[in-house]
Amino acid sequence: MSQSVFLTGATGFVGGAVLRRLLADKFSVTAAVRNSAKAVAFDPAVAVIPFESFESASWDDAFVGVDVVVHSAARVHVMNDTEADPLAAFRKVNVEGTLNLASRAAVAGVRRFVFVSSIKVNGEGTLPGKPYTADDQAAPSDAYGISKMEAEQGLRELAARTGMEIVIIRPVLVYGPGVKANFLNMMRWLDKGIPLPFGAINNGRSLVALDNLVDLIVTSITHPSAANQTFLVSDGEDLSTSELLRRMAQALGKSARLLPVPSWILSTVANMLGRRSLSQRLCGSLQVDIAKTRSILQWTPPVSVDEALKKAAVDYMEHKRR
Repeated sequence: MSQSVFLTGATGFVGGAVLRRLLADKFSVTAAVRNSAKAVAFDPAVAVIPFESFESASWDDAFVGVDVVVHSAARVHVMNDTEADPLAAFRKVNVEGTLNLASRAAVAGVRRFVFVSSIKVNGEGTLPGKPYTADDQAAPSDAYGISKMEAEQGLRELAARTGMEIVIIRPVLVYGPGVKANFLNMMRWLDKGIPLPFGAINNGRSLVALDNLVDLIVTSITHPSAANQTFLVSDGEDLSTSELLRRMAQALGKSARLLPVPSWILSTVANMLGRRSLSQRLCGSLQVDIAKTRSILQWTPPVSVDEALKKAAVDYMEHKRR
């Protein structure tokens, strides 16, 4: 008998991919959406529940017959936040909204709540060869990471009070078909043959392909050992920025024109230009250890880095031609 899943974020990058996988695996799906216009493209089998805000929604009758909630929607990290108080804005959606949704699900008898959190709960970077683990002490350094940490804490307290199972998943940078922001920019630069000063960066970065993240989310819906656990997720193969660009170029059928500029020069210039966070992402390390995820769930990333890069590259080329 298929389980019934209540999904948030179904019109987004991650949530949309989760929705497609759930339908392919014959789950019964209810999707909560704020933009009903986007929901017209959903499969007719999807039940749609419109709402205005997570923090104020009553969710009356929304969880009838629902076994598991997958909460992938959030106020996401943005580079140039214009909010006067970014932490308050993140807390309103990511903490208050999440806990309102979860508490009402618990009252309705939902068995499990799968929360897509963020590696930013762990922090912003690691020393080479010293990856984060799921059980490390949280050390967020920005408003987004703090809000995700506080949501996790509230969910654990709710689980202790109500008995509803909680599963927390902290992804690293997610890439795949439809990816935006810096990852899309890198594909554009490589496609145009622009020389890039990133040929001598010997850092270590963990990434996760969209297909791999979705597979772990779906695994967490049903796996009995996932209950009340926190998992980190990646592709299981860490890359330097230089190697990522070379393999991304190969996926695009291009040659990477990478200039061997020392990373300390790049960091110095970025700091002078007020782009320290960008420098950290390009030159610094952020690695995660997924041994706990592998052992508890008997889970292995089903898609390799090169397969995932090729899929992202094909999607990029197809949309570029439209």
